[in-house]
Amino acid sequence: MKQRDAKFTIGEVVRHRVFPFRGVIFDVDPEYANTEEWWNAIPAEIRPDRDQPFYHLLAENEETEYVAYVSEQNLVHDESDQPLRNPHILRIFDTAPNGELRPKSAMTH
Repeated sequence: MKQRDAKFTIGEVVRHRVFPFRGVIFDVDPEYANTEEWWNAIPAEIRPDRDQPFYHLLAENEETEYVAYVSEQNLVHDESDQPLRNPHILRIFDTAPNGELRPKSAMTH
């Protein structure tokens, strides 16, 4: 397996390239690490390559907050500067003076 560096980092706010949601990254898998059932539920015509980083997001859309698992190719940096409302963010992250989200020290390993 070739080593890939993740384009995005933990604490970075991103949005989906196609679907209307955004969120903050709280974990990164260097390649696909979810179930076959989840993989097969993605329509083949939009199914991403497994050999790329996948990101765990505390995500939200207009209706709700949830956890999302998204391929790197489907994420872009969020430039909106709008605050996120997912209630779990404050359990995992501290907000730095410059507004960056940083993992709480108890969450790092």
